[in-house]
Amino acid sequence: MSKVSAPLGVAVLTVSDTRTRETDKSGDYLADALQEAGHRLVDRKIAKDDIYEQRAIVSSWIADPAVQAVLVTGGTGFTGRDSTPEALGVLFDKQVDGFGELFRQLSYEEIGTATIQSRALAGFANHTVIFCLPGSTGACRTGWTRIIASQLDADFRPCNFVAHLTGEKA
Repeated sequence: MSKVSAPLGVAVLTVSDTRTRETDKSGDYLADALQEAGHRLVDRKIAKDDIYEQRAIVSSWIADPAVQAVLVTGGTGFTGRDSTPEALGVLFDKQVDGFGELFRQLSYEEIGTATIQSRALAGFANHTVIFCLPGSTGACRTGWTRIIASQLDADFRPCNFVAHLTGEKA
């Protein structure tokens, strides 16, 4: 893959009650993939499946002018502790409805009807795009390679998110 012409600052959040930096394969994948594309990894954290911890971390990133995109992995399912959509959806100024729809369509090709158990979502908050993916490395790979990478590439046509991310943050 060629390097992007307009590198963005990207932060990665893994939502998990059990993962550590040593066992966070999905976070590793996203951090490596975005850097291989030519973007800058600004920050990376692991948060418990706690609504307020997730909100606090992502809120600090959307207020940071160095961060234009946030990639979140985990917490999008239906178990009792899965809370990423509830935690982060309220931060969105605008939801990117097509992201979850397209992610589930592409995921269906890989895992069949189990894809309906994914509550993947995305949205914009303060000139920052936030993508929330399931916690599996395969889901992160699907989301990155088949949707996110091109939308964070200023040269992707007919359109991409980069122009929406270069505005002044409040």
